[in-house]
Amino acid sequence: MNTTLPIPRAPRRASVPRDRTAEDAVATAWALAARSGDREAADAFIRCLHRDVVRYVAHLSADPQSAEDLAQDTFLRALRTLHRFEGRSSARTWLLTIARRAVVDDFRRAAARPLLSDTDDWGATVERAQPTGLPGFEDGVVVRQLLAALPRERRQAFVLTQMLGLSYAEAARLTGCPVGTVRSRVARARTVLTAQLQGGEPQPLTRAA
Repeated sequence: MNTTLPIPRAPRRASVPRDRTAEDAVATAWALAARSGDREAADAFIRCLHRDVVRYVAHLSADPQSAEDLAQDTFLRALRTLHRFEGRSSARTWLLTIARRAVVDDFRRAAARPLLSDTDDWGATVERAQPTGLPGFEDGVVVRQLLAALPRERRQAFVLTQMLGLSYAEAARLTGCPVGTVRSRVARARTVLTAQLQGGEPQPLTRAA
């Protein structure tokens, strides 16, 4: 069976503001329509949320090179369990929960494999592997490196709310922690990132919140 899922070919222009509420409503409608096996609805569901899933798993796993594979795994898992989706939450929130599990499972598989390299400089590896000279390329590499240095819980909260546009309540439901904890993690992450991007003295990275 071919398990390769379709990938959108026309990314949204960055200059066009996104209407998250409308996008969520559309994606959820496609997900509900796809429960009965409607292939066109399933393809539309994937197209609606593919970019958000790739961005989420890339930052959560701190490994942009594996993002497409993790996104494929996420959608395959979602399609296998789509018949149980009832629309009680948005399809995006439901899908990002599955993506989080996919990343956790990938961490566990990686931990069980023998190490083939002693380097953890994934940022430099990504920089060498991708084309340079593109607008914003260097800034993007720097931001990825700074995000990778954050504690996982803070990085996750920051990516969910500041990059994927989830509300604090949605992020709290997704991560299973109180809303106040999400707010605290985002605030701490923003303080560290701002200080480092401005060349100031970064705050110490503690394990709290």
